[in-house]
This record gives sequence, C-alpha cells and structure tokens, in this order.
Amino acid sequence: MSVNRFRGEVALKLDGVARVMRLNLAALAGLEADLGADSLVALVERFEGGRFKAADVIALLLAGLEGGGAPMTREALMAASIEGGPLGAARAAAELLRVTFSTEAA
Repeated sequence: MSVNRFRGEVALKLDGVARVMRLNLAALAGLEADLGADSLVALVERFEGGRFKAADVIALLLAGLEGGGAPMTREALMAASIEGGPLGAARAAAELLRVTFSTEAA
C-alpha cells in the first residue's frame, strides 16, 4: 500500500490489512472533543514529551482511520491485531501527528 505523505497519510496494518490514516479537519475536531484537549498543540506536545496515554493513541488511530476513509469503532480497533503491537500503534499515532503538522515533506 502506498501512502501520500504530502497529504498527511500514514499506513496502519490491522489484522494483516494495511489501511490509510489521515487527520483531516473533521477528524481533528473530533479528536479534540474526544480527548478534551486544550488544543491540538497540547496533544502534540504530550507525544513529543512521551507523556501520552493509551487512550490518546486509540483516539488518534480512530481519528486517523476516519479521516483516511476507513472508520472503525473503538471496540473493533481494540480487538484488532495491530502490526507491532502497542509500540507499533504508538509509533503510527506519533507519525500521524508528525506528518499532519510538519511543514516539510516526509
């Protein structure tokens, strides 16, 4: 599967199937509401500082899947096998933030 980094896309392999994640404006607005974050900058800073929680990772992945056109329920995501396990999930979430808010080509 090919992703377009210029569009802020990141791949996530769930149950052996690669899916595209992307944080569009609707997904970002939903993410803010889900996490009760003061701002998206605060969320980015939590990831950069290694102070994120599992709930942050799950919310980011759900928002990214929705924005990428592959919406999934929280229950389905939590039951899925994520390539790389919890660390792979955290890396994918952090990469999603990085490509979404980066001003440079990835």
